[in-house]
Amino acid sequence: MPGTALVAYVLYVVLAFGLRSAIHYRATGTTGYVGLSGRVGSSEWLAGVLFAAAAVGGGLAPLAQLLGIVAPWRTDVGPAAAAVGFGCLALGIAATLWSQLAMGTSWRVGVDHATKTALVARGPFRWIRNPIFTWMTVTNAGLVLLAPNALAFASLALLLIALEIQVRAVEEPFPLRTHGAEYRRYAATTGRFVPGLGRLADE
Repeated sequence: MPGTALVAYVLYVVLAFGLRSAIHYRATGTTGYVGLSGRVGSSEWLAGVLFAAAAVGGGLAPLAQLLGIVAPWRTDVGPAAAAVGFGCLALGIAATLWSQLAMGTSWRVGVDHATKTALVARGPFRWIRNPIFTWMTVTNAGLVLLAPNALAFASLALLLIALEIQVRAVEEPFPLRTHGAEYRRYAATTGRFVPGLGRLADE
């Protein structure tokens, strides 16, 4: 089902990044994209590079399988794997959009160190500090199930590494500096990627 995976990935990119950016631009006059930041070789820079590689690889994986450039691990995706894959895609895309909507004008791709945004604790942020990253992972896992090949799996692995670096080295230190005790209290009751796990008070 690489064709379905490719269409789903394009839809995901258009909605989660294109449409969301257009909405953000209409509300704020900016696209919300900070871009690759940090000095070359820094954790912030490395996370950005890995994230970009994962994003490109995620789209290329089903296309490369369709073109016969990479071989699938399985030539026939079973009904159970297909059902889980479609479920991950649908849930991941919908929940990503919900999480972005909950952020309002605080939404960014990357961290703008010069701007202090409001601390968001509504919607899915009531339980998870980084729900967008969580649902991005779920979406990409669905793509791997529908187009099971080495490139798809490598892209998912790169995404996981990028998100760990980004959150631990950039995303969490920034609100700690800007919001201080307010963020620490919030982080003590919410998980990093899943509810209850990775709370700051537990580390």
